[in-house]
Amino acid sequence: MIIDCHGHYTTAPEPHQLFREAQLEAHKAGRALPEVPQISDDQIRESVEQNQLRLLRERGADMTIFSPRASAMAHHLGDRAVSEQWTAACNNLIKRVVDLYPEYFIGVCQLPQSPGVSIEHSISELERTVNELGFVGCNLNPDPSGGHWTSAPLTDRSWYPFFEKMVELDVPAMIHVSGSCNPNFHATGAHYINADTTAFMQFIQGDLFKDFPELRFIVPHGGGAVPYHWGRYRGLADMLKQPPLAEHVMKNVFFDTCVYHQPGIDLLFRVIDIDNILFGSEMVGAVRGIDPETGQYFDDTKRYVDALELSEEDLYKVYEGNARRVYPRLNAALEARGK
Repeated sequence: MIIDCHGHYTTAPEPHQLFREAQLEAHKAGRALPEVPQISDDQIRESVEQNQLRLLRERGADMTIFSPRASAMAHHLGDRAVSEQWTAACNNLIKRVVDLYPEYFIGVCQLPQSPGVSIEHSISELERTVNELGFVGCNLNPDPSGGHWTSAPLTDRSWYPFFEKMVELDVPAMIHVSGSCNPNFHATGAHYINADTTAFMQFIQGDLFKDFPELRFIVPHGGGAVPYHWGRYRGLADMLKQPPLAEHVMKNVFFDTCVYHQPGIDLLFRVIDIDNILFGSEMVGAVRGIDPETGQYFDDTKRYVDALELSEEDLYKVYEGNARRVYPRLNAALEARGK
């Protein structure tokens, strides 16, 4: 089967976004936060069937690891209470999509992070979504400040309680920032790629995986700038007296295929070991249009992977095997269905 490791609910029904706007306005005005709106199954079906589900079928994939819209997490807006309410609403909506289409979607959670608030306060939502909602991972924002980078590096011990819970639950995290409030950084064009690259460099500088050898991270968007500058990072690891990247980082870090042109995919697969690449598209996401040079959608990443003419064994790893290994709870859910 073909598993897309990177999907977001970018087409959630309008009442969900209207609630968010009312919530932020209430917070700004010092009023009580509004109630989460009632959204019907039909509204959810309409939002998914003509978008993610249609494209999933048309492009030949089988399942998407599905999470709330990344740019709308907006951890820099509101306060801890706002973030907790918004996060629960978003995650509950993902659960409803999964319940309506269990063969096509499986959940990954947003976290109720806020600038200056300890990541320990996100543990309960991780536990709830994994243990009660059946989710298989989380999206972890290394910069809840929205482009000002006020948090400690991911290798700092302040993150350790959350990493301990990830290991206990046996779930990975996708490193994924949200919207940018810094005008220097366009959210999807700069902030996302900056964060992917920054997180990878933090891993090189620290010794996180000595303390957590079972911890697993997916660095999305093809690893940001990392594959293109692989020699730089190998050299920096050497200068920092760290072990080679294959030993120091790449047993625990994986990249997706959310790279939107063939030369980029070609480079990714030439540089990064096949065991560290998971198929992903982030369809109906950051780049939704048709490439005038090819006549195909930019985010139809399966076309690029298929064009590589990989062996059957390598195709299995990229399309299915690596995802099942990195997301053990996904593998267990599939095995329970006889897949």
